[in-house]
Amino acid sequence: MELSSGKLARFADGSAVVQLGDTAVMVTAVSKTKPSPSQFMPLVVDYRQKAAAAGRIPTNYLRRELGSTDKEILTSRVIDRSIRPLFPVGYFYDTQILCNLLAVDGVNDPDILAINGASAALALSDIPWNGPVGAVRVGIVDGETIINPTRKELSSSALNLVVAGAPHSQVVMLEATAENILQQDFCHAVKVGVKHTQQIIQGIQQLVKERGIVKRTVQKLFVAPEEIVECAKKLAFNKIYAVFTDTSHDKVSRDEAINKIRLETEEQMKEKFPEADPYEIMESFNIVSKDIFRNLILNEYRRCDGRDLMSIRDINCEVNMFKMLHGSALFQRGQTQVLCTVTFDSLESSVKSDLISTAVSGVKDKNFMLHYEFPPYATNETGKVTGVNRRELGHGALAERALKPVIPQNFPFTIRVTSEVLESNGSSSMASACGGSLALMDAGVPISSAVAGVAIGLVTKCNPEKNGDIEDYRLLTDILGIEDYYGDMDFKMAGTNKGITALQVDLKLPGIPIKIVMEAIQQATTAKKEILQIMNETLAKPRPGRKENGPVVETIHVPLSKRLRFVGPGAYNLKKLQAQTGVTLSQIDEETYSVFAPTPGAMHEAREFIREICKDDQELNLEFGAVYTATITEIRDSGVMVKLYPNMTPVLLHNSQLDQRKIKHPSALGLEVGQEIQVKYFGRDPTDGRMRLSRKVLQSPATTVLKTLTDKNSIVMGGTAPQSSSSSQ
Repeated sequence: MELSSGKLARFADGSAVVQLGDTAVMVTAVSKTKPSPSQFMPLVVDYRQKAAAAGRIPTNYLRRELGSTDKEILTSRVIDRSIRPLFPVGYFYDTQILCNLLAVDGVNDPDILAINGASAALALSDIPWNGPVGAVRVGIVDGETIINPTRKELSSSALNLVVAGAPHSQVVMLEATAENILQQDFCHAVKVGVKHTQQIIQGIQQLVKERGIVKRTVQKLFVAPEEIVECAKKLAFNKIYAVFTDTSHDKVSRDEAINKIRLETEEQMKEKFPEADPYEIMESFNIVSKDIFRNLILNEYRRCDGRDLMSIRDINCEVNMFKMLHGSALFQRGQTQVLCTVTFDSLESSVKSDLISTAVSGVKDKNFMLHYEFPPYATNETGKVTGVNRRELGHGALAERALKPVIPQNFPFTIRVTSEVLESNGSSSMASACGGSLALMDAGVPISSAVAGVAIGLVTKCNPEKNGDIEDYRLLTDILGIEDYYGDMDFKMAGTNKGITALQVDLKLPGIPIKIVMEAIQQATTAKKEILQIMNETLAKPRPGRKENGPVVETIHVPLSKRLRFVGPGAYNLKKLQAQTGVTLSQIDEETYSVFAPTPGAMHEAREFIREICKDDQELNLEFGAVYTATITEIRDSGVMVKLYPNMTPVLLHNSQLDQRKIKHPSALGLEVGQEIQVKYFGRDPTDGRMRLSRKVLQSPATTVLKTLTDKNSIVMGGTAPQSSSSSQ
């Protein structure tokens, strides 16, 4: 991996180019010098896949990059989560990280390069940032751990783990998809990944040292003054403590009680500190609340809902919620409630990747997807219900990764799981994995094992005199929303009874030791098995078959001789079949079609339709070379449509086969609808299945034609006989 800086985009505060093989990514970092009015770190990360980098042109109507693809948004989130924890507390200055794909070789994935590029760009800028971080991808192929596997290696890897590490072998961010691998193999991969991130960190530190970077002095770090914090503590400590130790509260009543105390305290503080910034007063109250909440856990081992640190909330599961759905489940864990549904559709409706994502990742389409929705009523709020936002996309992708390893590969349908969060009090993405697993089993999908997920939280006590080193910590199983808000980590892990299928770790700290990560994995494994046990009481294994009203797939064989009749002119019959019955047809080979029907009733209708079109008739008795009487049913410019028997589909007798003389229209011969004519049968064309008939071979050949072509040749050729210059109509 090659890191360079100083040649491209020199007006940016920081710029770096990272190259691996022939894949190259340029990342820039720019931060405003005036603070933002927001009350959080306004960091924006944009990762863009440029089509030119993959040697392609976008396929939309403008032939240029428009909007952001799912892949771009998910990669942007991974970069954001890797760098955000290392910004100083109270640094509220608009900061933008842009990742520009310069070249893609189709071998090395650019997302890892983008994380390292963002780290290098920030470290080489004057923006205050406590980095650098280093990132690697870890794979396991044939039991061997591989760092930054190629695209081909990754396709056969049992693990796809992204590790972002900080100096002193600290972990900042983890994201993984695994083929149900064992806990010990996963832990080993994390350790190996962290070890290799240190080499990248050292490389960036060396660049920074050579460049002699000096960080800027900011106007103001938005932190609450000590005296205002002390005042808030005196005014509100006992009241807040009483709320957090009252286990009868639920999410809504606890939030209401704290908000009531907040309003009263802030009014009193405004009187005492009239000159204070509104943010300072608000933040002072937050600091006091946070300290009380965390100290209860650290010192008294008490959680606000009365559980001990290792307990999970009460779980209730229901399946088969609605008869008409292909599969459904309601998963309730505490006050987090998720409704999951499963829908089957034809393989044609699988997700088709955009050209650039295909060029970068090699994945063309996927027939399993999970869509996560988080409406505002889930947290007793109002808001716009628009398209999917970045958070929903990220949570859905995590739950999808958790379930994908157990989905059978040759399943005859495209599967869509929708997960709608109806109530939320923490860990809704892991509830989606649990509910999705139950819904898939309810739908009769033969998944290899049930999947459950859980979120582990962390509360730490740091020593400011020792560079913020962690002195003491507590891990919390199955965290509430408030524990996520006041805590230091959201460690989401999903898997089966055997192993791990997905993991995502988000930190608010600038890194944690590997030891804590290992403990969290162990604690999550214990909780996961407990949750699976409860889920198994509702539904222990997939239903033996799909529901009666579920979709059906059948394969039909259409002989070449009947293909023209089956398809119809301009594919009329196929279009009519799909419009009338709702089925979807896809051709497998010359004589085989796959028919997808949304219901058994639709398949029955489709079978009747196809049987009517392709029913066996008198053609079976037609003899090659025999002469038959045909009835004209229609006159066309190109010839006449004829029937040899009443229930036959009319076929075209072309002008070239009507008469020995060359004619431009059948009317030249005085032919009319209903008239009977003699024709000779020559079987069917082997390429398109058309019936071959000729009238002209039965006529006495014109003298001019006899000079150039014999009857035998005209029959064998089955085409228009050449005319001499003296012949006329």
